[in-house]
Amino acid sequence: MKSCLIVDDSKVIRMVAKKILQELQFSTAEAEDGKSALDACKQTMPDAVLLDWNMPVMNGIEFLRELRKLPGGETPVVVFCTTENDIEHIQEAIEAGANEYIMKPFDSEILQAKFAQVGLID
Repeated sequence: MKSCLIVDDSKVIRMVAKKILQELQFSTAEAEDGKSALDACKQTMPDAVLLDWNMPVMNGIEFLRELRKLPGGETPVVVFCTTENDIEHIQEAIEAGANEYIMKPFDSEILQAKFAQVGLID
């Protein structure tokens, strides 16, 4: 079973994402900010990370840059999930190592399509 770390400061978003991902046969873990997400990745590197941009303590882009420096940190497929949709933000995310980008609000169909696009599901 593939694993996905859901990183978002919104409990509701984490809950929705968890439900969708479990339906897609993923085991899930959650973090409410980039710092705790980084700590989680140091313990167990997930197959995928669903990542919010705007969070306290350490934001999504800072987390992503740090993740990619970790041993094995190049492996997880990172899908940014955010309200930041201007081209500068998208470009910055891709340059920092994001694999894909989805807009909030998202639903099961959108998440499934993106995860298929990046090869996480068939």
